[in-house]
Amino acid sequence: MTENESQKKREEEEKALVEEVQTDFKRRQEERRGIERSWQLNMNFLNGNQYCDVNAIGELEGESGGYFWQEKRVFNYIAPTVDTRCCKLTGIRPRLAVRAASDDDDDRRSAKLASAILTATCEDCAIDSVIAAATVWSEACGTAFYKVTWDSYAGNEIGRLSDGSSVRQGKVRITAVSPFEIYPDSLSEENLYNQPSIIHARAVPVGDIFAAYGVEVDGRDIDEYAQSPSNKPSHATGHGRYSRTVKHGYEVVIERYVRPNSKNPDGRLTIVAGDKLLFDGALPYINGDSQNRTYPFAAQYCIPLAGAFFGTCIVDRLIPVQRAYNAVKNRKHEFLNRIAMGMLAVEDGSVDTDELLEDGLMPGKILVYRQGGTPPQMLTLGSVPSEFTTEEERLEEEFSKISGTSDITQAANSFTSVTSATGLQLIIEQDEARLNVCYEQIKAALKTIGKMSLRLYRQFASSVRLMSYSAGNDGLSAISFKGSDIMGDDVVLEADSEINLTPARRRAAIYDMLDKGLFSDENGKVPAAVKSKILETLGYNGFAGGRDLKEMHRQRAAEENDTMRRGGAAEVKEYDDHGAHVEEHTAYLLSEKLTAEQEKRICAHLNKHKSKISEVKNEG
Repeated sequence: MTENESQKKREEEEKALVEEVQTDFKRRQEERRGIERSWQLNMNFLNGNQYCDVNAIGELEGESGGYFWQEKRVFNYIAPTVDTRCCKLTGIRPRLAVRAASDDDDDRRSAKLASAILTATCEDCAIDSVIAAATVWSEACGTAFYKVTWDSYAGNEIGRLSDGSSVRQGKVRITAVSPFEIYPDSLSEENLYNQPSIIHARAVPVGDIFAAYGVEVDGRDIDEYAQSPSNKPSHATGHGRYSRTVKHGYEVVIERYVRPNSKNPDGRLTIVAGDKLLFDGALPYINGDSQNRTYPFAAQYCIPLAGAFFGTCIVDRLIPVQRAYNAVKNRKHEFLNRIAMGMLAVEDGSVDTDELLEDGLMPGKILVYRQGGTPPQMLTLGSVPSEFTTEEERLEEEFSKISGTSDITQAANSFTSVTSATGLQLIIEQDEARLNVCYEQIKAALKTIGKMSLRLYRQFASSVRLMSYSAGNDGLSAISFKGSDIMGDDVVLEADSEINLTPARRRAAIYDMLDKGLFSDENGKVPAAVKSKILETLGYNGFAGGRDLKEMHRQRAAEENDTMRRGGAAEVKEYDDHGAHVEEHTAYLLSEKLTAEQEKRICAHLNKHKSKISEVKNEG
């Protein structure tokens, strides 16, 4: 086969692959169209455009009908309800840590290093903002996703190529992904990682596509949410703010991730834009369990659904209540308008009805009517029926019950007999119990993000790098590492992250533990290190600047242990806290697997500290 024939065959194979990916993408679009319309309906209701619905052919359209004089105002109760839920969910920002595989000092050091890397990564990626953005999507549509990738063009510069372009260390990127961009192979498979394949499709400017892949594609007008070419005018179209938003000079980048299988042991990633193939190869990241490759996504649900890939949300359940609430409020206002403006009964031909219709019965008006006719009369309409107010209050209570955001300050009259702090605390916890499902979803997604981040650093951080992070006391700490130093990735949530405590509750819990003496040592005093930590937790970092000499001596002893293990010598200083050194060296001997020579060296050093302690006692 000649070179031209080989080239032609490759081009035909690429063309066939592009067509196959595009066909697969269109199939998933059609299967998911009904779910997309429900998301768009939710977002319209959340934004206040509430007189719309999905029609018989599955398209979003405005509602019509009713008399011209009937009010169709929106009394948006969904937006503040979702705002309240988001405010409560922002209180859960778990801190990640890595659990040591054993009590071995190497495992503990590796776990401490991995925990510091996670802290630095979360700060660098502004994880709080990412979680907040994803939570807004999950609250509006029921599902949100995180994408954890490796950015080779980020980080510190480590060199330059012959063409002058810089070579950088790279770092982890964590981004929130809209559910509109994720297309699963099966809508009935609940687990993301059990999907045979996942498509991530998003509209990207053609300039960014060329910068990333070096391939030129023709730009088109793209429907932002449908991820398809649009023939619509060049402005937001359709009914509602979120129905149709058209982007110009964009192209849909389709990334199809295929799970590892017998045909593709490392999985497969195919990237297509327009009619061009941008990339085709194995899944790039070793980010799964047991050194396997998997999808670089983590899912977060508002409310998971059995037998469904996408979850549901509170907005879905609130829409019928919102429709009824709007109807009640509008009919009530119409009734009030009738009472306030009045309704006239006029005998035919007795007055100039056109003038009366234009000016009404303004104060001081001289009303002329036909001699012998009946003067106009105001009809008695009575008062607003109490059923309107009763139904309005019932619907407001239903909003709170469905969303799990009832305000106990408004319902205080329902538990006036509860006077103890413990009883009130139990009521508050029960009031927020409905949000626990969302709390757990955020925690699970964050743990997955932490594991993937560590695995990416293990895979790509081949050279030594330096990362800094906030270490309390308004200071920064720095760590240097390379990928091979990350031995474990058993990510857990720190103890205080498992409890959904507000700052006020956290302070109350600390004061209670102080009163019970839980922070005191055997002498009944609070150690300096514990005192500093308490002040930091209470928010008084400026008072927590004292140095913990005991901890400093322990760190020095740990450095001596590491030096002696490598064959070096450690000198006993006169200013050493010999008791702290004895405890640290003894613990090291008991926890580590040392050779006879290493053990002998450390024991000799330990005996020197014991001799110093004996000398001090004899002098005393």
